[in-house]
This record gives sequence, structure tokens and C-alpha cells, in this order.
Amino acid sequence: MSQHFESVWDAIEDTPAQAENMKVRSALMIELKKHVETEGLSQTQAAKLFGVTQPRISDLLRGKINLFSIDMLINMLATAGMHVELRIAEAA
Repeated sequence: MSQHFESVWDAIEDTPAQAENMKVRSALMIELKKHVETEGLSQTQAAKLFGVTQPRISDLLRGKINLFSIDMLINMLATAGMHVELRIAEAA
């Protein structure tokens, strides 16, 4: 019997709360990475823009999600002049 999951996080995380946290963090990381790529920033330039070190940008670009909190990612986005909008919906 196969199971169907809405996202990979639903499949691999132990609880719905952990899955939701990872979904938010991954979405924020994707947007930060897109911003770096769209702007053609080097890791050093991105670090200066986001107010972090170059190794943190390397971790971000490599998708090391466990090294970033939601707060940290939102702070990086805000520092870069980006705005985060939040939508809450009932679970399916």
C-alpha cells in the first residue's frame, strides 16, 4: 500500500509541526537563493547584503536547511529589502 504526501517534508518529518516548519524554511531559503542568482551576486556580495558571513551564504546556497531558523531567514530577506507575506490555511 503506497502513501501519498503533499510534500517531501510531510513524508520525512516525524510530526506535522516539524513538516510545516521545514516547508516554511525551505520556501524562504529558495527565495534567498533566487535573489542571489537573479542579482548575480558573489557569495561575498550576498554576505554583505544579508549581513552574514560568506560561509553562511555558502551554507544557504548548498541548502543546509538545518543550519537556519525561520527568524534568521526572515531577517536576511528583510535586510535585502524583501518582504515576507504569510498566509494561513486549514490543514487538508
